[in-house]
Amino acid sequence: MSTLSDLLAEHTDLPGNAVDHLQQVVGEWQLLADLSFADVLLWVATESTAGSEPLTVVCVAQCRPTTASTAFPDDAVGSVVSESEHPQVLRALLEGEIVTEVDHAWRGGTPLRREAVPVRCDGEVIAVLSRDTNLAQQRAQSPLELAYLDCAADLCQMISEGTFPNPDSRSDTNSSPRAGDGFIRLDPEGRVVYASPNALSAYHRMGLNTDLVGQDLASTTRALITDPFESKEVADYISGTLAGRLGHRMEVEARGAIVLLRALVLKPHGKVVGAAVVIRDVTEVKRRDRALLSKDATIREIHHRVKNNLQTVAALLRLQARRTDNEEARQALSESVRRVTSIALVHETLSMSVDEEVDLDEVVDRLVPILADVAAVNMPIKIKREGTLGVFSAERATPLVMVLTELVQNAIEHAFDPGRSGTVYLRADRSARWLDVVIHDDGRGLPDGFSLEKSDRLGLQIVRTLVDAELGGSLGLHPSPDGGTDAVLRVPLGRRAPRP
Repeated sequence: MSTLSDLLAEHTDLPGNAVDHLQQVVGEWQLLADLSFADVLLWVATESTAGSEPLTVVCVAQCRPTTASTAFPDDAVGSVVSESEHPQVLRALLEGEIVTEVDHAWRGGTPLRREAVPVRCDGEVIAVLSRDTNLAQQRAQSPLELAYLDCAADLCQMISEGTFPNPDSRSDTNSSPRAGDGFIRLDPEGRVVYASPNALSAYHRMGLNTDLVGQDLASTTRALITDPFESKEVADYISGTLAGRLGHRMEVEARGAIVLLRALVLKPHGKVVGAAVVIRDVTEVKRRDRALLSKDATIREIHHRVKNNLQTVAALLRLQARRTDNEEARQALSESVRRVTSIALVHETLSMSVDEEVDLDEVVDRLVPILADVAAVNMPIKIKREGTLGVFSAERATPLVMVLTELVQNAIEHAFDPGRSGTVYLRADRSARWLDVVIHDDGRGLPDGFSLEKSDRLGLQIVRTLVDAELGGSLGLHPSPDGGTDAVLRVPLGRRAPRP
């Protein structure tokens, strides 16, 4: 689907400041559509008729209300209409005044009430907003509807004068409250003249025991907040809106309840007539967010402590290996140090992660120097990684790191003759379904009659167990066509079938 910028570039030659203003209008107009109980469409003159009397206009954006039935089940964006099809839009574009249809229009058997509002930027009419109300399901003239429509009329007048939205304001449309969440209308002195049931419920949850109508909203809100600094900030925010200062979304907490507030000054014809305040109770949302943050912090702290404990175990094993005279025992302890260290690195990565996932490339790159140091001084072995291992869940990352560590270490210890240098390559190829890893060495190759299944080496037995039981993958040790040995590992990336 084409964006607003694409459609404006295709059909008009509007300057950059005009395009920016239309982007701001679209950023704010969900509130206008909800208050109007109407679909809001943005129209611009086609480039072929711009500069002269416009004959056709094109719809470049559309917004449906969340408070009423839509008048346009089909998308109108991209449609081009002439004066005979939508005369109000053409009149508003030419005359620069709000044009309201006297007689009802019909669209596919649905009666509509149409209004066209010119959009001004720097004193020039650059586009037209149309408000199309579906009259087939017209709402009763309740106080809520009257308050909504009255506020919508003020906003439309400000759009036609070029004073809304303000170029210095930010809409925060992704998280700002909507009219249906809670709506409050203020008079020029900041007193509440109307509060919707949802708005009143939000204030009751903050501790208000009376009605809102007739109250000074700034003072009332300030009295509910126990923090003196926050209470003053909120009161200044509401009062400042009426004074013409720009107001963005604000979070207010009182008596354990948390609400979002956004206030808009209403200033049609250059005169402040009050303000519109939209409010949303986000207490439960914030409670869940805090619970998730607390849980995430706890999990990361656990990983951090596990890492510290494993490092302590590795240090103790390393110390014991240095005090042991038996060479076989020293080698066994050194291998245990390496295995514990590889697991500790996984937990260290998880302790710094916001989710339970591990970047295997990062872990392996930190393990490579440790593995290279294990090689004897008279056996300078190089280890190189090629390709990308990618990201794995924590439950699979630990056994996979163990497997890779064992296979690389096995190549270092058994592939090369004493005193000979060599290189071990870790080559990874990741597809949508599989992670294929080849541990290749340029050593002397496999001994005659070698069988992976019959091997009694502890490292290979650990690898086979982890690959089969934990990873659901396959492993093979084969002579390489280029000389040396290839350890071929394949790990499925999708869901593994449960093993019997």
